[in-house]
Amino acid sequence: MSYRVIALDLDGTLLDPQKRILPESLAALNEARQSGIKVLIVTGRHHVAIHPFYQALQLDTPAICCNGTYSYDYHEKKVLASNPLSIQEASQALSYLQDTEIQHLMYVDDAILYQFPHTVARTLAWSDSLPEHQRPNIQQAENFQDAIHNVNFIWKFATSSPNLVKLREISEQIEKNIGLECEWSWFDQIDIAKKGNSKGMRLQQWVESQGMSMKDVIAFGDNYNDLSMLGSAGLGVAMGNGVDAVKDRADIVTRDNTQPGIAEVLRKYVL
Repeated sequence: MSYRVIALDLDGTLLDPQKRILPESLAALNEARQSGIKVLIVTGRHHVAIHPFYQALQLDTPAICCNGTYSYDYHEKKVLASNPLSIQEASQALSYLQDTEIQHLMYVDDAILYQFPHTVARTLAWSDSLPEHQRPNIQQAENFQDAIHNVNFIWKFATSSPNLVKLREISEQIEKNIGLECEWSWFDQIDIAKKGNSKGMRLQQWVESQGMSMKDVIAFGDNYNDLSMLGSAGLGVAMGNGVDAVKDRADIVTRDNTQPGIAEVLRKYVL
């Protein structure tokens, strides 16, 4: 099988724990791109938070963001396809999150909003390490319930808590009572978005718009929010550091994200 599309999750997959792309991955992906293979970032991140990686890979493809909530054209600087939360859905979700210990960020338009600085301390530290033109737009909002009325699009809520029992409990209530999609994106993080959005759905939409099928795709991921694309791709590759459920359902498992497993798979199956 000759694959025509390479789909890559970022955190825990293409990026090592220091948020760097391994040189072996960069070399293999550059070789693939030069041979005409399309390379796509498919991430839970907001498009404002993937600038350094998109530019390092020298991509010309849209980025699929917020777990498939929307696709974004970097060159035209516009959203291509999307299914954001309604104001009512966002307000209802906030009512479950407010006055709890669960930290939450709101991804909107061209910005990541936070209420309390400690919830974005790591993100701000990473942002400060970047050149100014690559830094994500991170803004403080006094009140999220007010902020939802002052934006055009509400992409998702990114929630986290060391209290995993409470995090699961609240997310299950939001899924059941509001009908939203709650996906684990890290061991202590759950993303809340419109039901029906997924990496696999949005990736398939783009692939078919290019006259191809998901059989033409090799996809890499590590967590639950990657299952939809790993399961529908021609070859779904789980990282060695991925959660067991993802490794069990992937076609193959490669080495963890600190080692050149992505490059090894690409050289065996693609290049």
